[in-house]
Amino acid sequence: MRHRTRVAQCFTGEENEKIRQTAVAAESRTIGEIAVVVVDHSSLYLEAEVIGGVFLSGLLSLIVTEALFHLSEPISEFFFHSTVWLFIPLAILLFYPSRLLFKRVPSLKVAFIGRKRREKAVGERALRAFYEKGLYKTKENTGMLIFLSLLERKVWVLADKGIHGKIHQNTLNKLAGIVSKGIREGRSCEALCEAIKEAGDLLARLYPESGAHVDQLPDGVIYDSGKEVE
Repeated sequence: MRHRTRVAQCFTGEENEKIRQTAVAAESRTIGEIAVVVVDHSSLYLEAEVIGGVFLSGLLSLIVTEALFHLSEPISEFFFHSTVWLFIPLAILLFYPSRLLFKRVPSLKVAFIGRKRREKAVGERALRAFYEKGLYKTKENTGMLIFLSLLERKVWVLADKGIHGKIHQNTLNKLAGIVSKGIREGRSCEALCEAIKEAGDLLARLYPESGAHVDQLPDGVIYDSGKEVE
């Protein structure tokens, strides 16, 4: 529940409704479906958790060791002719609480996650969401996913084969760029609505609605609290 509450804070109730209405209007002109999925993070990044724990425990151990050595130099010299004999066990002792801190505060992991690792994790999580939410089941394979991963501050736009075979990837990247820019500028809702409208225009040109539109997917933001991969 803690995870779900955190991602739900991405948009207010009023913004959620505005996004939903924008999606309804965009889909009213096409047989296509547009889904918005928000996750807190795309991976548990266990390696970053371990590396961060090692770094923090080592740093804290170094600070404590040096402080003890300089404050009580005669005693330290008597018991520890080399500070390494205090540093190593202290670092081991502090590793577990340090790692727990990184686990409880995922934002601390970012400094220890490489760009390629983030890109790979978000891409894989977006693809997983595409299938989990059933976008591949839409009429004439016209599902489109706008995927936001908050920890990484990444946006991915995926389209099913009915769309992807008719447009260039750069078009989808442009939609992702609109949302990413809006997030950086502090106007996430407006940027997401803009991207949904453009996605609707694109789908309306490729697959215009021939009758009453039947919703196959939720129109509002889907806050996904599912278990992430490592």
